[in-house]
Amino acid sequence: MPLEEKIPLTETNAEDRAVIIRESLRNAIIDRRLTPGTKLSEAEVGELFGVSRTVVRSALQMLTFEGLINAERNRGAFVSNPSPDEARQVFASRRLIEPGIMAAAVARLTDEDMVAFRKQLEEESLHLHQRGPSARRAEIKASGDFHLLLAKVAGNVILQKFMDELVARSSLVIALYGGSGASSCGHSEHEAILQAMAQRDAERASALMLHHIDHIEADLDLRVRDGLALKDALDL
Repeated sequence: MPLEEKIPLTETNAEDRAVIIRESLRNAIIDRRLTPGTKLSEAEVGELFGVSRTVVRSALQMLTFEGLINAERNRGAFVSNPSPDEARQVFASRRLIEPGIMAAAVARLTDEDMVAFRKQLEEESLHLHQRGPSARRAEIKASGDFHLLLAKVAGNVILQKFMDELVARSSLVIALYGGSGASSCGHSEHEAILQAMAQRDAERASALMLHHIDHIEADLDLRVRDGLALKDALDL
């Protein structure tokens, strides 16, 4: 949920407050307003949002699970700072896992699944020619959702959990280091993959997926960028 909606936290319960804070921090990370290594103080975040440190801690735990922040004992929480090697490992992991997910998804694919995939591609297309931080965030999310839908259709709960983390980590890497300024998870490549799936051609779909992952990684630009202070990044 975009930070711009400014939902009053006083009108929500503790769990919802934690989710709202998690989304605000996540958006700031994906938008590059919070750069790798930025410290997320429980006290400062709590003061900015007007909530207790317990609520903030819950939000930070969600982000830790996604791999977007690192929690260091006796030091606090910091925005994850993926090194070039770590970024390569994320995509190496995806190359190992996603062809298997693709084969399973094609084997289980139904007409209802195809409808869901086409709706997902329609969602992606809405953001192709838009500009600005919110459009970039929506584009990255929509692109990642295509891969998460594949994992869901494959029907393996364990692999689905792995993909949740890999897509979150990929989104961070793409947002921070995407050289083109837009998500490299190309809409046209998703369309080609879906066409191969519709033809029940698992081998071709898997090959297209590997090419697609190669394309995402090839677009990375690992130069260091400057960021903003926590208060300015959250625009509160």
